[in-house]
Amino acid sequence: MERERVRRTYVIDHTANRKKIRIGGRRCRLAVKAAAAACLFLFSAASLLGCGEDGSGTKIVFTTGFGSDEVFRIGSVSCTKAEIMVYLTTTQNQYESVYGSEVWNVALDGVTLEENVKEMVLAKIAQIKTMYLLAQSKDVSLDNQEQEQVRMAAEKYFQSLNDREKELMGVDPDIIQQLYTEYALADKVYQYIIQDVNPEISDDEARTITVQHILLRTYTVDDAGERVPLSGDLKEAVYKKACEIRELAVNGENDFVELASRYSEDSAITYSFGKGEMDKNFEDTAFELETNEISQVIESDSGYHIIKCISTFDREQTELSKQEIVEERRREVFGQEYDEFVNTLVKNLNTKLWEEIVLIHDPDVATTGFFEIYGEYFS
Repeated sequence: MERERVRRTYVIDHTANRKKIRIGGRRCRLAVKAAAAACLFLFSAASLLGCGEDGSGTKIVFTTGFGSDEVFRIGSVSCTKAEIMVYLTTTQNQYESVYGSEVWNVALDGVTLEENVKEMVLAKIAQIKTMYLLAQSKDVSLDNQEQEQVRMAAEKYFQSLNDREKELMGVDPDIIQQLYTEYALADKVYQYIIQDVNPEISDDEARTITVQHILLRTYTVDDAGERVPLSGDLKEAVYKKACEIRELAVNGENDFVELASRYSEDSAITYSFGKGEMDKNFEDTAFELETNEISQVIESDSGYHIIKCISTFDREQTELSKQEIVEERRREVFGQEYDEFVNTLVKNLNTKLWEEIVLIHDPDVATTGFFEIYGEYFS
């Protein structure tokens, strides 16, 4: 039984001699914590378009006239190779600290992990710079204390770098201070825009229940991994088997978990979930059950289910669900404003320079502290 969560996706479209990357996204929260420093934004790319006019009102310009170290421009701001290298090298070393240096040999469908990480970094820094511009458009600025925090963070990070790291990344104190300034303003404009979102969520809206279930599938999987529905006779046989199992479950002589372990074709027996997370028929049935009540045999896209309600109200999970709902509302509110703003900007990418940028494979380059140090000053 798979949860049905809606997530916004971001795609990269490589066409002809230009790279199209969409900037946009709802998962833009910049609450920086050291534990999550490696991946603050969960999206895969940004919208740096090539040439012409696409008829939709999007402004598209030729990718020419760049400075020698200028990777892209968005509106009135640009991004240099050194700025990219700070993000890219930090992310690279965080990957290697967990998975080892051999991780870069991994490829999926002909796309290397290095290519994926480069696109993620490009998207991350492009979105931060866009949010920096959004902050300026709303007259959001750093106060004296925040400017001092930026200065101290930049000084600490730059001092943490050895000479080899400074050389290969091409950074100086001013570059680091600008990166932290943009990062802090991106964080601040997000908080400014979502400040009026009501954080109060009722127990009913966020209610999370816990159930156990037994699944008998009504499909097989072919060699290509595609689902193949059972024929009418076979499906009827599966339904009769499900009814027999339900009788065993309700007669009081059989433990439901033991029956699930014996008969269920789902690897999981127990699920805790809120509204809008599961197959509709499964979810509607589950929410109508009382504690310890067992459902009739019901059907979903996966097959036939017998559901037992374990708890009609999981307090701990409900509180977590409230937090998720609030965060989703904040992302939606911010996303609407962000999307409208980003569509007004001219964006372009220096494709030649971007394709020349590669990971640094040098044992003396091991810096991982860019995001962690920011988190020390902006928790």
